[in-house]
Amino acid sequence: MLFLLTGDVQIGKTRWLEGLAADLAAHGVDVAGVLAPGRWVPADGESADANGLEKVGIDNVLLPGGERVAFARRRDLARAEGSFDAASQAGRAGLAWHISDAAIRRVNAHLADLAVRPGRAQLLVVDELGRLELERGEGLTAALDALGAGPAAFPHAVAVVRPDLCERAEALLGPAWGDVARIAPDARGHRLVLGALGLADGAKPA
Repeated sequence: MLFLLTGDVQIGKTRWLEGLAADLAAHGVDVAGVLAPGRWVPADGESADANGLEKVGIDNVLLPGGERVAFARRRDLARAEGSFDAASQAGRAGLAWHISDAAIRRVNAHLADLAVRPGRAQLLVVDELGRLELERGEGLTAALDALGAGPAAFPHAVAVVRPDLCERAEALLGPAWGDVARIAPDARGHRLVLGALGLADGAKPA
């Protein structure tokens, strides 16, 4: 089954996925794919959140191995630092986050390798599918390929998708999966994923 994890920005979708992966690992379920934790620094003023932190970048953590890739930098900071590339995929798309094409290639290579050799993983996680992937056919194209294959390699998948892109994701990926469900990063979503994996009662997967 394909789950689309959706909701507003900075409501804890990645933290929820990290918790889900840890819970599944405790039950002996392998998780593969990519997580996208933010890089935060202490700050004050309008850029700071309620905890006095400001998001300045995004890493990608490649599962199951845990390799961490510096993936995205806030566009204004990338411009100030001289790392912004207007000819890059993110630059051409006008994204608020600047992603180097080299980082995209590294994550795509990981995802493509997983699709060929999924190992024992029963769940693929993709954090996240955005405008590059769903509107332009760029970015993490290997994620689109893996998800577009349906449950052939991975019986289940969770992909992070912004609310305004969910219909596009469902139209693109739904035919391969049949079952697609939108979930939020909450207890109900957690139960639904565990239930799909046969862990509704905390048991080993069927």
